[in-house]
Amino acid sequence: MKRPLATLSELESREKKIYSQNGEDGVIEALFECIGETNRYFVEFGVGDATECNTAALLERGWQGLMMDRYDLCKNPLATVRLEFVYAEAINALFQKYGVPDQFDLLSIDIDGNDFWVWREIAVRPRVVVIEYNASFPPHECCTIVYDPAFQFDSTDYFGASLLALQKLGQRKGYTLVYCDRHGVNAFFVANEALPPEFHPQPIEKIYRPPNYFGQGLRWAPNPARHMIDPFCGWNESYFQVMAGMLNW
Repeated sequence: MKRPLATLSELESREKKIYSQNGEDGVIEALFECIGETNRYFVEFGVGDATECNTAALLERGWQGLMMDRYDLCKNPLATVRLEFVYAEAINALFQKYGVPDQFDLLSIDIDGNDFWVWREIAVRPRVVVIEYNASFPPHECCTIVYDPAFQFDSTDYFGASLLALQKLGQRKGYTLVYCDRHGVNAFFVANEALPPEFHPQPIEKIYRPPNYFGQGLRWAPNPARHMIDPFCGWNESYFQVMAGMLNW
């Protein structure tokens, strides 16, 4: 039986690390208790060795899906990690290559760079999206890195996208921001059609968490040589209208 979608305080109390980097395992479990499971299919890219990622615990529970990483590091005997370099122009072709269904339960994005741009291009419809955000930028700032398919994270605060940029993108794709983990690493979105009718989203200021990396209040050093951009300046709204028509949203 489904239960009402957990409040922010309840989701925080449900944070639990099984194989995830932080408490994502517990939050994912709580979200699917609320909205139910369908095909128990996931996609995650940026899985590393697949022993510390957001879907390893789901594999143990019998879920199936697609794991991708650019490096051959897999140490998880249950996992098959496809060696692929993920970038925006290639993502939908990769999904077709590996038979990703048009609709499925969970998508997890953690590539330390072009996360916003890749999610923007994804044409399939996951019910829950977990995506890393750049907590160095407060919740009123809308920004992301300049798109560069060859981007490499340099251990500074120049990576990914701010929470507001991801929230705006999510809204345009039909998703609601419901939670950020206590370490200020991952944002959790739920497809609007999967939300219980009684659910009332919280303001982004209440959901946002500042950098608290490794649970020790750490943050990445500023990079004065590189500057984020607002991806919605001059945004072409017809992009989303075309996608909505293709997917019958």
